Amino acid sequence: MVDITGSLTSFEAGALRQAIAGLVAIKKNDIVLNLAGLDYLDSSGIGELVRNYLTVIKSGGTMKVVGLSAKVEEILKITQLYKVFPEFPDEEAALKSFPPGSGKSS
Repeated sequence: MVDITGSLTSFEAGALRQAIAGLVAIKKNDIVLNLAGLDYLDSSGIGELVRNYLTVIKSGGTMKVVGLSAKVEEILKITQLYKVFPEFPDEEAALKSFPPGSGKSS
C-alpha cells in the first residue's frame, strides 16, 4: 500500500518513484496506490503514474488504485488511464483481489 497525499507534480515525483522502486526491489510488486489524499495531479504526475505502472508491470506485478476523488477520477477518464489502473472501493477490496501468495505490498 502506497499512500499519495498532496500534489503529484514533477517536484514530488521522485518520492513516489523511490517508494515504488524500493518495493519492487524487495519483490513487493503487487501494489495498491491510495489516492484519497491526492489533491492535485498535473501532466508530470500523470506521466509519473504511468512510469511507475510500467516499472511494476515489468517486474511481474500489478498496480491498483483506491480512494479516487472526483477530480482525479475525471483526469484518469480523460486520459483513458482508468482502463489501465483497476479501481477498487477500498483498500481491503483491492488487497483481496490479489492472488493468494502474491508479492502484495500492504
